[in-house]
Amino acid sequence: MHTIIHPLIPRTRSQATDLVSSDAFRQPNYDCQEHPDTMKLVVYVPGVDAAGVEIEARGSDLTVTAKKAHVVRVNWQSLHLETAQRDYQLRLRLGSGFDYTAMQAEIHQGVLSVTLPKRLPVAAGGPAALRRVAA
Repeated sequence: MHTIIHPLIPRTRSQATDLVSSDAFRQPNYDCQEHPDTMKLVVYVPGVDAAGVEIEARGSDLTVTAKKAHVVRVNWQSLHLETAQRDYQLRLRLGSGFDYTAMQAEIHQGVLSVTLPKRLPVAAGGPAALRRVAA
């Protein structure tokens, strides 16, 4: 006798919504350069202008979402261009050592440059205060 075992998939969510959410964005190429007082993040997002860029800092995570201007052509035909025209999303866990409120960003010809200044160390006993743990 054959037994059919169905996978445990919740009936409240459809698989189509899972595919849309995971495939809606693609990760862009990026480069990080650390300097003594800042970190420079360069994100390559061709086809995106300044109005389509959203940068969000939540805790120690930085999320860059870049949306292209989607133009529907008059002679539109489906050529599987939907995957090539996906928007970009980059999620990075940078840590709490940066001052996200002083972040600066600029975009020029599809190259987004984000400058994150580092936080100053807390001066508990001087700039390089050491904590004595054993005598």
